[in-house]
Amino acid sequence: MKQISIQDLKATLSAAVADAQSGATILITRHSEPVAQLSPARPLTVHRGARVGTGRLRPALTRATQGRYLAILNDDRGSR
Repeated sequence: MKQISIQDLKATLSAAVADAQSGATILITRHSEPVAQLSPARPLTVHRGARVGTGRLRPALTRATQGRYLAILNDDRGSR
């Protein structure tokens, strides 16, 4: 976790916000004591399509390939 003083934060606010936007959590300090935390925003909801949960599940490997790709992958994997 990155730490930054309030004074440094004032000087580099845009860079600190960009770091937080990219996923970093920044601890803001005053006189070396933590006072706040800047972290990436979380979406309020997860958007799912209107058709999620309405279809039937089908196996991905056997559909339209009759298992050929599974056999190739198993041969390629060997004894791993």
